[in-house]
Amino acid sequence: MDAVLETLMRSAKNEAATANRPSREEAEAAVRTLIAWAGDDPTREGLLDTPKRVVRAYEELYSGYTAKAAATLDRTFGEIGNFDDMVLVRDIEFYSHCEHHMVPFVGKAHVAYFPVERVVGLSKIARIVDIFARRLQTQEHLTSQIITAMDEILKPRGVAVLIEAEHMCMAMRGVRKQGASTVTSQFTGVFRDDPQEQVRFMSLLRGMRP
Repeated sequence: MDAVLETLMRSAKNEAATANRPSREEAEAAVRTLIAWAGDDPTREGLLDTPKRVVRAYEELYSGYTAKAAATLDRTFGEIGNFDDMVLVRDIEFYSHCEHHMVPFVGKAHVAYFPVERVVGLSKIARIVDIFARRLQTQEHLTSQIITAMDEILKPRGVAVLIEAEHMCMAMRGVRKQGASTVTSQFTGVFRDDPQEQVRFMSLLRGMRP
């Protein structure tokens, strides 16, 4: 419940921030300021259109702030026969940005759930990952947001999320450790309560049969 409350509070803060959003002109002026602060001349030919390009890029890179998880998962399908086992979508590529340094972290998300009578379209699971990845993030909170949305909206018997990613804030700056991978995981329902289901989830991720 604490995770749900945190997500709701953070969503409300995001909506308030969106309501007070600076204009496009103000955003472009901010980019020009950063270019000048970095030591270059924002009026030189090669940089004249850079502020416009950056703002357009930000609209795409941070489009998750305007997308709603509930609307993405609202359509389910009931024609599944007597299927009641795990559904796993693995190797979902994502690109996000560290909220501490605003540099990328990239990786793959693996999401599994046990449906109850109805299933959601597989592309919607990948879309949920994108919605939360296209925001300023930490990997831990990204993991929590994905699993909370799946759990609260679909109400399955359990959800498992595992994310593995490389953070450019470690590779490009600071300790500069290229190739270091960060892994986070979280489980609800039967995945949390039954260790064997966690083992089966991990085995399927590795392409093995349980």
